[in-house]
Amino acid sequence: MRIGSVEIAGHAALAPMAGVADRAFRKLCVEFGAAYVVGEMVSAKGLCFQDKKSGELLELDGAERPAAVQLFGDDPEIMARAARLAMRRRPDVIDINMGCPAPKVAGNHCGSALMREPELCRQIVAAVAGAVPVPVTAKIRKGYSAAEANAVEVAQAVEAGGAAAVAVHGRTREQMYAPPADWDIIREVKKAVAIPVIGNGDVTSPEAAAAMYEQTGCDLIMVGRGALGAPWLFSQIEAYLSHGTRLPDPPVSKRMEALLRQVSEAARLKGERVALREARKHAAWYMRGLRGAAGLRAEAGKIETLDDLASLCRRVVEINI
Repeated sequence: MRIGSVEIAGHAALAPMAGVADRAFRKLCVEFGAAYVVGEMVSAKGLCFQDKKSGELLELDGAERPAAVQLFGDDPEIMARAARLAMRRRPDVIDINMGCPAPKVAGNHCGSALMREPELCRQIVAAVAGAVPVPVTAKIRKGYSAAEANAVEVAQAVEAGGAAAVAVHGRTREQMYAPPADWDIIREVKKAVAIPVIGNGDVTSPEAAAAMYEQTGCDLIMVGRGALGAPWLFSQIEAYLSHGTRLPDPPVSKRMEALLRQVSEAARLKGERVALREARKHAAWYMRGLRGAAGLRAEAGKIETLDDLASLCRRVVEINI
């Protein structure tokens, strides 16, 4: 598929996940076959006010392309200014967050709260699209609530504003990340717009990826929580959809090797103290389903250094031989 002039040569993209999908994780997912990645959401206001953290979140690596940066905000003019500033990092795509359910985002009239005002969604996309030379996309949800399941209307609004593609998460803001995603709404959006539609929600296996393509007719799937602690899911999806091959999960030693590579790269980019604090949750995800997982996750919550993590990884392998 193509997002404007950007070719996506594969079947699965990495979803934007705040506090999770940093450069180190994105690069690892690309190594395992992610065809496209979207960075962590960045405040348009923060970027315009030269907030240091906002700028850092926009950084992209040549090894993680094609890649989008994602902005959130509710003022078309500020969003356009932020998009121009974001272009200094040379993103392939600018994505607009219209789906975040977090109270601190939606409660400030941003993220999924924007879906209550389709015309404002159109205006934001139009302002950003008019400000930058790269394709602009939007990520939306089924709606704000069950009574406001207006993904089709919002998708048509962002298309009218000039969006090159729209990603649809099959849950409302009220549902957050449960119960099961509604793939029917993705199919409805696909039927209602001419731009590419990216399906998101509950893709946790190659079979689920195939099922989403079949049931929705979407142009690309987006994997979020299914890749946490399992970046090799992308290679499994590619093998299954391209050749019908079901690749097994890597052996425990290879899983721990991937974890160490991810965290080592994060430490290089952010410093060891910050990276290891953030690595605790990643380590716990990598240990799901393993023998002794509960105790190992407890140990993961205490790691302070790369040496601590390396020692823990060796214990994980020993216990699971």
